Amino acid sequence: MAKATARTMEGNGVPVPQRLLAAATRLFAERGYDRTSVQEIVEAAGVTKGALYHYFGSKEDLLHEVYARVLRLQQERLDAFANADEPVEKRLRDAAADVVVTTIENLDDASIFFRSMHHLSPEKNKQVRVERRRYHERFRALIEEGQRAGVFSLASPADLVVDYHFGSIHHLSTWYRPDGPLTKQEVAGHLADLLLRALRP
Repeated sequence: MAKATARTMEGNGVPVPQRLLAAATRLFAERGYDRTSVQEIVEAAGVTKGALYHYFGSKEDLLHEVYARVLRLQQERLDAFANADEPVEKRLRDAAADVVVTTIENLDDASIFFRSMHHLSPEKNKQVRVERRRYHERFRALIEEGQRAGVFSLASPADLVVDYHFGSIHHLSTWYRPDGPLTKQEVAGHLADLLLRALRP
């Protein structure tokens, strides 16, 4: 067990999978997925090719994990908001703002994936679509709950409202800058308020 832990934490004390993901994310952002080699990733991470193939299996697996780790985080947080003992409008606003903040905090990961997802195999592409659909369906369920309760308007279909909010989020990488006039929390608040105004009866 001690030897396995040492291998996992070899080098500077950061777990090898995290070092590989950090190196891959930086290189994919700088050069693009297709122009980044496995050799460049392992050199940047300070590990061997054997370590990469042990933890990820392929460069494609790294690309998938770059996005999947963000989606897992967002799913966990959405589930927590959705299950909270709060009025539905507060739960939806909290969830709507949080997905903006977590996307901005992981902007490289999200932009890399949307630029490069066509490089994934059909099987992995399908897996990602299933994972994203689960997230969007849980988010939509909050809107539908509010619509059934009369808190939100029925004028727009819940699916369209979800697409409206996430369309805004998917464009964040094209204009958001950390040194810009709005903090990530301010952007999140504005977009969440726009969503709630669109749902107001």
